Amino acid sequence: MAEPEKFRAVVIGSGPNGLSAAIVLARAGHAVTVFEGAPTIGGGARSAPLTLPGFVHDVCSAIHPLAACSPCFEQWPLAKYGLEWVHPDAPLAHPLDDGTAVVLERSLTATAANLGADAAAWRDLFGPFVERWSELRHDVLAPFGVPRNPWTMAKFGMVAMRSARGLAEARFRGVRARALFAGMAAHSTLPMEAPLGAGVGMVLGIAAHVVGWPFPRGGAQAIPEALAGYLRTLGGEIVTGQTVTALPDGAVTFCDVTPRQLLALAGDRFPAPFREALGGYRYGPGAFKLDWALDAPIPWRAPDCARAATVHLGGTLDEIAQWERGHTGAPFVLLAQHAGFDATRAPAGKHTAWAYCHVPNGSSMDVTAAIEDQVERFAPGFRGRILARSVMNPAAMERHNPNLVGGDFNAGALDFQQFFLRPTRHWYGTPLRDVWICSASTPPGGGVHGMCGYHAASRFLKTVR
Repeated sequence: MAEPEKFRAVVIGSGPNGLSAAIVLARAGHAVTVFEGAPTIGGGARSAPLTLPGFVHDVCSAIHPLAACSPCFEQWPLAKYGLEWVHPDAPLAHPLDDGTAVVLERSLTATAANLGADAAAWRDLFGPFVERWSELRHDVLAPFGVPRNPWTMAKFGMVAMRSARGLAEARFRGVRARALFAGMAAHSTLPMEAPLGAGVGMVLGIAAHVVGWPFPRGGAQAIPEALAGYLRTLGGEIVTGQTVTALPDGAVTFCDVTPRQLLALAGDRFPAPFREALGGYRYGPGAFKLDWALDAPIPWRAPDCARAATVHLGGTLDEIAQWERGHTGAPFVLLAQHAGFDATRAPAGKHTAWAYCHVPNGSSMDVTAAIEDQVERFAPGFRGRILARSVMNPAAMERHNPNLVGGDFNAGALDFQQFFLRPTRHWYGTPLRDVWICSASTPPGGGVHGMCGYHAASRFLKTVR
């Protein structure tokens, strides 16, 4: 069989998906150049001193369970290029108003012990998938198709297709287990009553029990820097500070962008039906994000909150559901506290905190006070420890990274249709045979795992072979 022809490839965008696509192509022996419009690589995985000198904040993503179990990342020697995972004592804490916290432990048994009468139900729900995650993740983090493990995937699908509220109320009787599950499912940005929300909660819970919820020492920037370091050893080139405004000629092009940016790049080169399909792509809720430089750790009322880098501040399932459904009441706040586990994040004795809540796409509402009120609710005296804050509303998020349309960090709404046909029925392909999409707008969607880029490039290589 003849060797496939070597070609020149261009990747537009240097997020984890773009870099992963570039690595797959370079490993196959092809010349690859990655173009990044920003001064630094990383897309949604960047770090910067957003508040005061010496304080390192993650601009977008901050905690990375899917990166730690990514089937493509584990194939590559990323530790050799500086990627070191920090594992807090516990993946997640969820405080309640009684002064206690529900803790999601690495151990399935230890987590169940936090849940009283729901202990057996938690083990029964998560246990079978935790045992099979090493194989199941290849199907979960892939486009819809014939699974490697049909029976296990079918059982998982029956659970994952449900709404978060439906699954939580069917499986659990107590406030603690329902709240813990609701907080994980809310990462989907879907209302608690919407189909598929349970699937996100399941994946994050399984990952917590298998690999934890770690983060990179030194900041999220370490992930793209490690990918870039490996890419360069394969001969790949990265050009920063150069915005690509049109699809290049004479090269196979992989676009780590969402449909809105792809339409701008392609102009009228796509046929009208495909332009119409891309134009109808829907974006999900935005993020309103705060970063704080602190002069001391967050004074949690529940001491167990200090054991976790991730803390969910939302109270009960009903409270979380109210915010995620209509953005009324107290916001559901997702908070990360890195410096207690990673001394590189702040000057000696100081701390950082990172937090956001979901708001309507493109919203101009200012929820700074509401987010800080929610932290104070579970950590009285928190405001007194703030040295400086950074505020990023959805518009600021989009200015930082044009892929965050309206502040949507999932690169598209995760509703039923867009879960299976994302961004169109072509998935990674386009009507132009040398133009491919490799962003989080393709399967398996949002999250720092690189699998969108990996699958896009792998599928293209199969076509040329």
